[in-house]
Amino acid sequence: MLESTNEVNPFESNKLLGVLPAEERERLQPHLKTVALELKEILHEPDAAIEYVYFPIDCVASTLATMEDGRMVEVGTVGNEGMTGLPVFLGTESVPLVSICQIAGNAARMTSDALRSKVRPGDRLHSLLGRFTEATFVFAAQSSACNRLHSIEQRCSRWILHTNERVGTDEFVLTQEFLSQMLGVRRASVSEVASSFQDEGLISYWRGNLRIVDHSGLEAVTCECYGVITKEFERLLD
Repeated sequence: MLESTNEVNPFESNKLLGVLPAEERERLQPHLKTVALELKEILHEPDAAIEYVYFPIDCVASTLATMEDGRMVEVGTVGNEGMTGLPVFLGTESVPLVSICQIAGNAARMTSDALRSKVRPGDRLHSLLGRFTEATFVFAAQSSACNRLHSIEQRCSRWILHTNERVGTDEFVLTQEFLSQMLGVRRASVSEVASSFQDEGLISYWRGNLRIVDHSGLEAVTCECYGVITKEFERLLD
């Protein structure tokens, strides 16, 4: 992890921080540090105290559950709509899950102690984090149903579209190995879907770099879960 050399303002780039009133911004500013996160960088270890929380700017973090045989499945993602380390806000110091950087980029980092002491009931951010908790629950529940009922093509397109919204660009690094891990399917299955999407002109994919070519086409492929999850997170800022 490095201190970011890019001039990015977390209060303009993270959606939770972006709607805070001036007084809260001034109070929190000294406790936020912009850092550059690398691909697969571990943010929170399983069953270990969560030292920092992160407000993604143009990166995406993924929360994974690890099985006894070493297999890992994604159970949650966080982009510029939210904050990693939500258990800290809920009063828990650790969880049996690992959080890693899924898409490299910048994030605003705050110590867990600062979050506990500086984000108080009645504050705008405290209220937003409560809403974010509810939206995260809906995301987990809807994703669970999606993983059980919908095809790999639908789930893959949903994942691509959500990532696109979070990083704010149509092009990002995404290996088939990583995507298969996120979806909990075989790499060969992901390879088949990626090839199909490319043949249909939906995406362009080379050497782990994915570019969305036809956004509307991907939306036509995906399931209703994409709209449900997107709408729920948009309600955060109402």
